[in-house]
Amino acid sequence: MARDGDTQQPTREFPEYPTSESLHDRAEYQPDPVPGVPAPTGGGGPARGLLWVLGAAALAVVVLLGVQATGWLPDFRNPFAKEQTDRSQPPLLKSIRDLSRYVAAEGNFQVVVDVQKDRRNVPDFLLNERTLFVGAGRVEAYVDFAKIGDGAVVVSEDGKSVEIKLPAPQLGETDLDMDKSYVFAEERGLINRLNDLVAGDPNRQQQIYKLAEDRITSAARDSGLTARAQENTRKMLEGLLRSLGYQQVTVTYTAP
Repeated sequence: MARDGDTQQPTREFPEYPTSESLHDRAEYQPDPVPGVPAPTGGGGPARGLLWVLGAAALAVVVLLGVQATGWLPDFRNPFAKEQTDRSQPPLLKSIRDLSRYVAAEGNFQVVVDVQKDRRNVPDFLLNERTLFVGAGRVEAYVDFAKIGDGAVVVSEDGKSVEIKLPAPQLGETDLDMDKSYVFAEERGLINRLNDLVAGDPNRQQQIYKLAEDRITSAARDSGLTARAQENTRKMLEGLLRSLGYQQVTVTYTAP
């Protein structure tokens, strides 16, 4: 039952529905600071500032990349890019040798070296070493004019013919072309791989190279390269001496 004093009071009204003016007034209203209580800050102040900083940095990067693309500025260098430092020593001249060789023929060879090293009664997956190497190299056949002795050139009394005695052609050292040589396949057992991790064998590839050079040298001896060198040298001297007025040119070779 309501009291008499309450009956004289007006009925409480419902809250007023917010309008745009009232919301604007609330936004502009700032209560007085209360002692001991920190003043409220604007919503998202630090976050908004961080977003502004990130946005400005991204905009600067885009602008710099665009300017770089136009060629107005030099290329930017990656601070974490890979660098290669060459600390090799300068070449050392050890000797100079005068050459008097006439290279009369050259042979290009290719050999396939298939070498396998294993142990008897041991499975290949444990202990096995097989290398399939394709080697390409060249061998020169030359005549050493420095070995021509006195009396090797005989001219007739009428000056129309000449006879020349030359040393037999020789084969030069095999030059293995590493740009054209390659390991086609390689198989190694588990123990071999573990040994590579612990000790290794730096001369293993050198042994394969040496074997390929020996095979090419042997093939050059059986290829008739020296006979081709003899014929080419004879033709060269005949053409040269006949241009000097000699009508007959005879070229012979001493025994090797």
